[in-house]
Amino acid sequence: MSSESRQMVSSAIAAQSLLLLPLLLFLPLLFLCSPVSAQVSPGSTLYASRVNQSWSSPNQAFSLGFVAAATDPSSFLAAITYAGGPTVVVWSAGGSAVDSSGALQFLSTGNLRLVNGSGATVWESNTTGRGVTSANLDDTGNLVLRNGTSSVWSSFDHPTDTIVPSQNFTVGQTLRSGRYSFNLLSSGNLTLRWNTSIEYWNQGVNSSIQGNLTAPTLGLQSTGILYISDPSLSSYAIIAYSSDYAEGSDILRFLRLDPDGNLKIFSSARNSGSKNLRWAAVDQCEVFGFCGNLGICSYNDSTPMCRCPSQNFEPIDPNDSRKGCKRKVNIEDCPGSATMLELDHASFLTYPPELSSQVFFVGISACRLNCLVSGSCMASTSLSDGTGLCYLKSVNFVSGYENPALPSTSYVKVCGPVVPNPSSLEGTGKNKGWRLHAWVVVVVVLATVLGLILLEGGLWWSCFRNSTKFGALSSHYTLLEYASGAPVQFTYKELQGATKGFKEKLGAGGFGAVYRGVLTNRTVVAVKQLEGIEQGEKQFRMEVATISSTHHLNLVRLIGFCSEGRHRLLVYEFMKNGSLDDFLFTSEENSGKLLNWEQRFKIALGTARGITYLHEECRDCIVHCDIKPENILLDENYNAKVSDFGLAKLINAKDHRYRTLTSLRGTRGYLAPEWLANLPITSKSDIYSYGMVLLEIVSGRRNFDVSVETNNKKFSMWAYEEFEKSNAENIIDKRLFGADQDLNMEQVMRAIQICFWCIQEQPSHRPTMGKILQMLDGITEIERPPPPKAAVDGSHSGSSINVSSNISALSTFAASVPPPSSSSRQTSGVSPVTSGRNLEKASSSHLNSDSK
Repeated sequence: MSSESRQMVSSAIAAQSLLLLPLLLFLPLLFLCSPVSAQVSPGSTLYASRVNQSWSSPNQAFSLGFVAAATDPSSFLAAITYAGGPTVVVWSAGGSAVDSSGALQFLSTGNLRLVNGSGATVWESNTTGRGVTSANLDDTGNLVLRNGTSSVWSSFDHPTDTIVPSQNFTVGQTLRSGRYSFNLLSSGNLTLRWNTSIEYWNQGVNSSIQGNLTAPTLGLQSTGILYISDPSLSSYAIIAYSSDYAEGSDILRFLRLDPDGNLKIFSSARNSGSKNLRWAAVDQCEVFGFCGNLGICSYNDSTPMCRCPSQNFEPIDPNDSRKGCKRKVNIEDCPGSATMLELDHASFLTYPPELSSQVFFVGISACRLNCLVSGSCMASTSLSDGTGLCYLKSVNFVSGYENPALPSTSYVKVCGPVVPNPSSLEGTGKNKGWRLHAWVVVVVVLATVLGLILLEGGLWWSCFRNSTKFGALSSHYTLLEYASGAPVQFTYKELQGATKGFKEKLGAGGFGAVYRGVLTNRTVVAVKQLEGIEQGEKQFRMEVATISSTHHLNLVRLIGFCSEGRHRLLVYEFMKNGSLDDFLFTSEENSGKLLNWEQRFKIALGTARGITYLHEECRDCIVHCDIKPENILLDENYNAKVSDFGLAKLINAKDHRYRTLTSLRGTRGYLAPEWLANLPITSKSDIYSYGMVLLEIVSGRRNFDVSVETNNKKFSMWAYEEFEKSNAENIIDKRLFGADQDLNMEQVMRAIQICFWCIQEQPSHRPTMGKILQMLDGITEIERPPPPKAAVDGSHSGSSINVSSNISALSTFAASVPPPSSSSRQTSGVSPVTSGRNLEKASSSHLNSDSK
């Protein structure tokens, strides 16, 4: 080549070099700002100051880089995010943030390390010396450190607060978010905990699956199914569905433990940068600690809100209501003036094992007082769901929940006086003053008008009270009051006239005698003269109002009352057929009152429904305390109605301080063992009494009857022995085996088994009234009852009784038994009406024998 040609080539190369020079200078900057390849070599580093720098998966769906922390934009997380923006974080290095000078280093030793600006290690993978040669972020969002082709460490094995599809969450792994944690148990159940100790959610597979599990694994399908898989299962067990299940083909669904303590499934469309809630495990206000210490959670529509219990408290952080509240005056600073702030329809969340040693069976008032007098108690919750449970909170952290549907009342200790939260309807400034002025004017006007009405009414009464026309008018007025459902107030003179001087006595019981009466509107009533009343006028009226507010088909309706001087009377609707004992324990001469089995079973069901209403459906649980045949009345159609409910509280008002009831009231044979052991009386005491009544309905005999036939044992104990020997036919009323009787053996056997469950000596072993209803209706299977005494043979519990064999035996027996004759009739020898006052005068030997 000539020198001229060489010169031309050199010139061309020089020109090209000049053109490429800017591109060569720009390449390093382009490398720093663009995603690094899927495989990362040791020695690589990501910097928090370069938020656009990242390591990406081959499909560009996931990337690892720094994002600003949600709680503090000036700090950064080394996080794996889903495509579309930094808000969808599925993993972060240790869940810890660093400053803007921090870095994520993939060291030549094979260790992945997060450091802050000072060089201090915040988190590391601890993979030094394990032969790590590369790091990969795969298409599922899993960051893997490899030794050749083998995985040494992966982000899926070290989750933070999120699980994505293709990720297996196993026993021993934990999701954490602040004070909250999420775990999978070996039983297959999922749990949420606060501070690792308070377990406020536990849910998972059913018991039939739990017994087969060997190594359960939790997974989330891309379609939105949360499931449990296990080598022992032929298919997976579904836990939950995302609400957008199987919708969309390019949507990431992920399970996350949120900072609010709730476990949720979210979905995020690719490149949308947003996430949508699709499922949540817990009612948000039931998450322990959601509103911080002493905070109360409630809902504004569907949005949970946090507030302080009253103006006796102030928020810890006015800008963040979730941080809880504190007392303006500490309890220690006001000795002797502490009081209890009442919160209706509120509950202080209690989850085991937090308060396992501080649960009591007492009434609302006693629950409040027990906390007030206890130096360690900070708050209490009393349930009105029929259980009678009282929880005392002696721990320093109290988490509250308020909802109009909650059947509970809570109290929190404060330094008096109580200052309630201001109503949202109150105005401020000038408007508030104007409203106060208007209120005063209205009160003055109303007081003036009321005074004139009372003056005119008094003059009219004094002039016309003896008029015959006035009596008719009064009867119409009384009828209107009765129809309105409100209790009518009678004078003692009116009731004295209605009962003709209390001449026609219907019966007597532990609370007083009952007389037949006819009101001026010709309504027939039953008038009860109460004895032993210790309450004042105002308290008595309040209790009467409570009793009259209980309306149920199987409860005797309270029409009115009299509270005049020392006279306390209650006026009830009249029940034409009287009480159940007149029919169960009738003599042969009065065989027309014999009830067939269909009528008896109907009465048992009606009684159970009435008691269930008192225990579980009233706002405040009402414990009857004197369930017996004399207090089960029958209308003209033989429908059962429970009477005398609520009277125990009227009689024993002074005994409510430390327990529901303490004084011995009730009737021999129906008293639960806890009465005689001086233990707290709860709704389970009524269950015992109902069991005895049910036994009498089946047998037609008093449960405490002792005779030669029963081997000188109390009938209830002898009956269980006969039941154990499969001699149930000996328990049943012989009159039910007559030729004209249609005996449903299956119902009879259900009733007998329920009897023995009800009369268990330990209250906790007795079923609730609602459960009894289900068993009577045949909805719930009945297990074989253990012996009623405390010495329970473990072989009895849990096994099912062979009802069919007993029914077959009873059918054979029924066919062979002739109708009862007068000579074969077994009488109880007990008066149909047993007085509670006579019981209290009974000898101790009677009471002791009754408790055995």
